[in-house]
Amino acid sequence: MTTQTFHIEINAPKQKVWEIMLGDKTYPEWTAAFHEGSFFEGSWEKGSDMQFLAEDDGKKSGMASKIVENIPYEYISIEHGGFVDDGIVDTTSENVKQWIGAHENYIYKETNGITSLTIELEGKEIDESVAKMFEDTWPNALNKLKEIAER
Repeated sequence: MTTQTFHIEINAPKQKVWEIMLGDKTYPEWTAAFHEGSFFEGSWEKGSDMQFLAEDDGKKSGMASKIVENIPYEYISIEHGGFVDDGIVDTTSENVKQWIGAHENYIYKETNGITSLTIELEGKEIDESVAKMFEDTWPNALNKLKEIAER
């Protein structure tokens, strides 16, 4: 099991940070750090299926996931269960097996109008290059989220 943690302090109430993070219009802004044109299809409600996607050459690709917990303005947990390739969900290939059961948790705490946001990535042993990609990308995404929330 590996865990990666990323943290940022944002000068905005946690409700605002939550809404920007999960909003239809603002989600693509901060997630562009991962892939330009990122978007989601599905619902953030507990138990809902969710796909985190981008389009390349008109083909939708990304992650197939489930929202396993949603405590508004405090905590959300996403469990990844497969890849989406050209709109088709893959849950069985060798490539996807390292991701099945991985969790992405967002933890929001607020003190005096400042939100402390922690991202926890928990999963099976992941490839070093993937871990490095997260180390490089999550801080950029969180800085963009901070910039949007503090406008």
